[in-house]
Amino acid sequence: MYLYMSGLEVNKILASIIFAVLIVTLIGHFGDLLIDTEHHDQKETAYKIDVEELAITDGTVAKKEEIIEPISALLASASMENGEKLFKKCATCHNYEKGGANKVGPQLWNLINRPKANVEGFAYSKALAEYGGEWGYEELAEFLYKPKKYIKGTKMNFAGLKKVKDRADLVYFLRAQSDSPVPLP
Repeated sequence: MYLYMSGLEVNKILASIIFAVLIVTLIGHFGDLLIDTEHHDQKETAYKIDVEELAITDGTVAKKEEIIEPISALLASASMENGEKLFKKCATCHNYEKGGANKVGPQLWNLINRPKANVEGFAYSKALAEYGGEWGYEELAEFLYKPKKYIKGTKMNFAGLKKVKDRADLVYFLRAQSDSPVPLP
């Protein structure tokens, strides 16, 4: 049996193929009009996720240490008003008045150069009680950056202050809560 296609049938097949290609092309161009396909370097099109950077040394992967900016240079120009405003975040758990009672956290009167975990009648976490040392300017600022990272196991549920200026202002305010404030560094 011999199959024979007429010229009209060949034209129908070719027209169908051309029509299909034309439809796919039009849909692609229409999609490009709806969605901006140009890549703009200055535009951010995604959310940033903080991920700890890793450093590769000797073929092993190690976490890159986070550098916390020191506050000593900022204390001379620190704002007492901003420090008092920032303390409102702390006031739900702490008291800074002389002879003030402990709340969820210990009272903070005369805090600078005071030994850690030494307020009478307050039950400190084991981690803080064993940490030792005194609350100097830089130690307190590092603790306020990320308390749970500075002393792993602390009971203090505070996310921390990321801005170095805010930490300097708060430490400056806390320094003033004393009969004889410790001299600035």
